[in-house]
Amino acid sequence: METKAPRGTYDILPPDSAAWHYLERVLRTTAELYGYQEIRTPMFEHTELFERGVGSSSDIVSKEMYTFFDRSNRSLTLRPENTASCARAFIEHRVYSGMLPVKWYYVGPMFRYDRPQTGRFRQFNQFGVEVFGSRSPYLDAEVIILLVNILSNLGLIEYELHLNSVGCPDCRTVYREKLIAHITPAKDSLCEDCQQRYQVNPLRVLDCKKQACHQAIEGYPTLAANLCDNCQQHYSQVQKILGDNGVAFIHDDNLVRGLDYYTNTAFEIHIPGIGAQSAVGGGGRYDGLVEECGGPATPGVGFAMGLERLLLALNLLDIQKGEKPGLDVFVITASDEFEALSFKLVQDLRGAGMKVDKDHNGRGLKAQMKYADRLGAALAVIIGEDEVKNGQLTLRNMATGEQQGVAAVDTIQRIKEMLV
Repeated sequence: METKAPRGTYDILPPDSAAWHYLERVLRTTAELYGYQEIRTPMFEHTELFERGVGSSSDIVSKEMYTFFDRSNRSLTLRPENTASCARAFIEHRVYSGMLPVKWYYVGPMFRYDRPQTGRFRQFNQFGVEVFGSRSPYLDAEVIILLVNILSNLGLIEYELHLNSVGCPDCRTVYREKLIAHITPAKDSLCEDCQQRYQVNPLRVLDCKKQACHQAIEGYPTLAANLCDNCQQHYSQVQKILGDNGVAFIHDDNLVRGLDYYTNTAFEIHIPGIGAQSAVGGGGRYDGLVEECGGPATPGVGFAMGLERLLLALNLLDIQKGEKPGLDVFVITASDEFEALSFKLVQDLRGAGMKVDKDHNGRGLKAQMKYADRLGAALAVIIGEDEVKNGQLTLRNMATGEQQGVAAVDTIQRIKEMLV
């Protein structure tokens, strides 16, 4: 019987793992430039956290969560997203009693039962940032600029930033009634999901991916035209700050995001050249989430990016993902009698901070040379009878084929000079 990974999951093998290391390094380095520090949360939480935080009417909670009962009959869920988990950690550890705002980032796997397709899996990886403790529109702009900066640092310079405001509970309550009144006459033309949820949360209809639903509600009242004065002022400030800092954006009335906790600013970023799955990240403000999860009223803002989507974009647009994986040095022995010497040299070179390996399967000299080339070694050190007799080693540049002898005692220093 053939054993396979579960549907919607996959293995990351070398050399593909090197691209992941590169991507994660860019993400971490860029976030830390903005003052963000890493948080790591559990991969599963009490189910109630997501029901309260994400919203029971959302597709994530109603259709996509991996929920199970443990041996004590407690309902647990593999995290489908990480913002609610960060809010729970913020509350549990009383972070709100310290200096605010706090700025966190995370990298890790999430889980949703969805139909697997290109760029979308049931276990997928996200990078995200969360800021708790400030309502400043400058922080909205900061997280958006951080997102744009990440794409720029990855070489993804052709993007579309979609922006909207989903208002606050006060203006959204008024808007909700207007939207329901507009949708009701057309409800029979909606898809089955939208027919079931438009009374509970009509914003879900705006977020529907089926074109027929959008056609059915054409001419609907927009959120932007129904914001209260405070929300309108906040949204105008965010747009001005982005404009002042050279960040182009598109106002998008259909952008409401898929989670219940959003307030005010909502945004998504798309890479148009990668096809239907063009959204690589998005987020917004969620000033009611911490309170909804049982903590004190605390504003928040953040975003999440799909790592699989980012790698897909890099691959489809043929953007180089950092340096190719490989060794600095491969140690080659001409005879088994020099195994101990070569093993000691490998350890010394590793101790000097170099990526080094050697043959362990008794290959001949030529085969070892081919093996070193396949492993991407920059240099080869050859240990043979003549070299040992003369107190020397032979260094070979694997790219050019040039060789030179070097005194054994000077080997490490000479290799360091050649690798610069």
